[in-house]
Amino acid sequence: MSLYEKILGKNATVGVIGIGYVGLPLAVEKARAGFKVVGFDIQQKRVDMVNRAENYIGDVDDEELKELVNSGKLRATTNFDELENCDVVSICVPTPLDQFKQPDLSYIVNSANDVKKRLRKNQLIVLESTTYPGTTEEVVLPILEETGLKVGKDFYLAFSPERVDPGNPRYKTRNTPKVVGGVTPDCTKHAVALYESVLEAGVFPVSSPRAAEMTKILENTFRLVNIALVQEMTKVAEKMNVNIWEVIEAASTKPFGYMPFYPGPGIGGHCIPIDPFYLVYKAKEYDEHMMLVEVAGEISDNMPYYVVDRLSDILNDRKECLNGANILLLGVTYKGNIDDLRESPALKVIEILERKKVNVFYYDPFIPEFTHNGKHYKRVEMNEETLKTMSGAVITSGHTIGIDYEFVAKNVPFLFDTKNVTKGRINKTILL
Repeated sequence: MSLYEKILGKNATVGVIGIGYVGLPLAVEKARAGFKVVGFDIQQKRVDMVNRAENYIGDVDDEELKELVNSGKLRATTNFDELENCDVVSICVPTPLDQFKQPDLSYIVNSANDVKKRLRKNQLIVLESTTYPGTTEEVVLPILEETGLKVGKDFYLAFSPERVDPGNPRYKTRNTPKVVGGVTPDCTKHAVALYESVLEAGVFPVSSPRAAEMTKILENTFRLVNIALVQEMTKVAEKMNVNIWEVIEAASTKPFGYMPFYPGPGIGGHCIPIDPFYLVYKAKEYDEHMMLVEVAGEISDNMPYYVVDRLSDILNDRKECLNGANILLLGVTYKGNIDDLRESPALKVIEILERKKVNVFYYDPFIPEFTHNGKHYKRVEMNEETLKTMSGAVITSGHTIGIDYEFVAKNVPFLFDTKNVTKGRINKTILL
């Protein structure tokens, strides 16, 4: 039986390298579709949790995970030798930036080498980690072909960018359209067949891995630039005594030519603060400088400082100062109603405040405790006694559940809302 027939008949064994925010939901969907799935990870804790059917990803259904694990459709391992038994391997590993905003491809390179050691004929390898255009063909392909096997003939290689939006109530892995670009037409054919067998959404082939890689970069660069624009507008509007949230709502009444984006304390997550700078890095190879992208990044990086400046002004108006103030941050995740701290601007706000000798406290219904820059933080108890000790509170994540903002506002001198969660309808609320 050919690999293509195995995929169509759902007789293929699928391996997923990296079972985090992207990999575990993908593994679950592939197992749910009928494939036998093995998750690979270097973290023993994650592997053990999957094998005990203990969920650690918000977008994965607890009962579905239990059903798939108990039925034998899904399991996890740290033994990468089992890759040899997989007909399909999806690579879903992190692609961070270093301190100089240069791409760190070490996870991809390590995964490609892990696959290379076990690569055999008639395997499909799909890279899903977001990266700069050219990575699949310039980095992954040469490593795999060191085996002497040839792409498109002996094995198949494609890129299909992840489009996970943690906490999105409407779009999950299952119903989000997929873009696929193979190194050869046969590579694309096999990858398309895989995702059409798994997803309820459309699968859209493009001409090459580069086109697929560029697609994901464009999506998140578009968001970065437009968020930066509205952040700039926010600063001007505040000085003009104009409510930027009212302006955005009014502009949104136009049924064409406008898409609403919203300000906040900065940008977070693994996509928007990172992906565009993969393009900035690669563009320099072609003597192109993505000035708009770089400026947008600088604007967004500055927003935590702007939030602290606004907070300082609020305290000054009350004849108080930042130094020595007790400030309660409401939410430390990068977006509302999730438990993800990656690149959260709230963490930067904490850093800045502590440098200014502020006593920082936090409450987040999704994060009971965390460690950042070597310091451990534990959330406070949300009660009247605690709130009465605060100089003020700042909403830094858009949680709409788990926090009683009216209760907070009644017991603190002011509530600075950087996410417009309260819509300005609560007394003592000051909007960004």
